[in-house]
Amino acid sequence: MELRTMRYFLAVAREENMTRAAGLLHVTQPTLSKSLKSLEDELGKKLFIRHSFHIELTEEGVLLRKRAEDLVSMADKIQTEFLSLDDVFGGEIYLGLAESYQIRYLAAEIKTLKNTYPGLRYHITSGDTEQVTEKLDKGVIDFAVLAEEPNAEKYHYLTFPKADVWGVVMPEDCPLAGKPSISADDLTGLPLFCSEQGWSKDIAKWCKNKIDTLHLEGSFRLSYNGSLFVKEGLGYLLTFEHLIDTSPDSGLTFRPLTPKLETKLYLIWKKYQVFTPIAEKMLEKLKERFHG
Repeated sequence: MELRTMRYFLAVAREENMTRAAGLLHVTQPTLSKSLKSLEDELGKKLFIRHSFHIELTEEGVLLRKRAEDLVSMADKIQTEFLSLDDVFGGEIYLGLAESYQIRYLAAEIKTLKNTYPGLRYHITSGDTEQVTEKLDKGVIDFAVLAEEPNAEKYHYLTFPKADVWGVVMPEDCPLAGKPSISADDLTGLPLFCSEQGWSKDIAKWCKNKIDTLHLEGSFRLSYNGSLFVKEGLGYLLTFEHLIDTSPDSGLTFRPLTPKLETKLYLIWKKYQVFTPIAEKMLEKLKERFHG
């Protein structure tokens, strides 16, 4: 199974059209078709359903797409890492990030590094703990930022300087907006939005035995998407402070939970990780900032 064939497969899966994919890859359509047929024969599974004007992935094709994306990303990362070993002006850094206003510390450090090393290139992916640690474990990214305590047996980590404060984002004209803080009793029976991770861990810990009185209307990985549903009057968003625009013209407001609920943020990396020089420099600077 060649890496080139994986790239061919991903192009067709993305474009859902053999002709367009062949054009992007700068190969002939017969060459592309032959490569994909050989891949199906090698795996013993049908990967595509061919329709008149587009191509659809089978269940096996969907599974392969995820694996192929990881393989290609890892191969690209290995190549850039070796190219970066002699790059005294920059290099590549790959990060997987949770949502938090404290990401500003990371952004500030990257800005400082770019001023010194203009060739620095950084790649950002966002997600919850499960998503970013999966990429970290596979070696697709160098660092991950988690909104929960990391496994100290697998990872080294730095704790961010502050903690994120939980609260409720709601329309500014709703009855709850008149309260200085929001309790579990205030939320009983209301349609609530929250991330799955936050609901099952942070919110469950916060409200204890009252979790069964709360109704999760829907879950969002990104708080911004949840805020759009709040604006439409569909419910209330449980999230960190500072993630959503609640300025006077936004139509939304934020109220903290009571009792106060905070979540710490962690920068993590694998034990025995070997970094590129630029990634090593960033880690050194972050250690100085966080411990200073």
